[in-house]
Amino acid sequence: MFVSEHIRPATPPADTVAMAMGEPGLPEAFKWRDVTLAVGRVLKRWKETGPCDHGSAEQYVKKHWFELETTGGRVAKIYFERQGRPPNFKKRWWLYSIEE
Repeated sequence: MFVSEHIRPATPPADTVAMAMGEPGLPEAFKWRDVTLAVGRVLKRWKETGPCDHGSAEQYVKKHWFELETTGGRVAKIYFERQGRPPNFKKRWWLYSIEE
């Protein structure tokens, strides 16, 4: 099911290895609506790149994607935006889709 809604980390970032490499630390759980989505395992991860916003030819990482299985058996695709969107720049984690 396509969702495209903001999710909030329910726990602090747990992946310190990823954070040391400049990537987002994936929390162990997220809050979505009135539901807690606990991360069981990461099935896949990838990055989305795009051109520099200031006109150079360089490519920058725009989003970090994760396909994960929750502890409840659901499969979710989530992403972390490197730069938040206006008007609330703090909303950086998004639930793209979720399947039962």
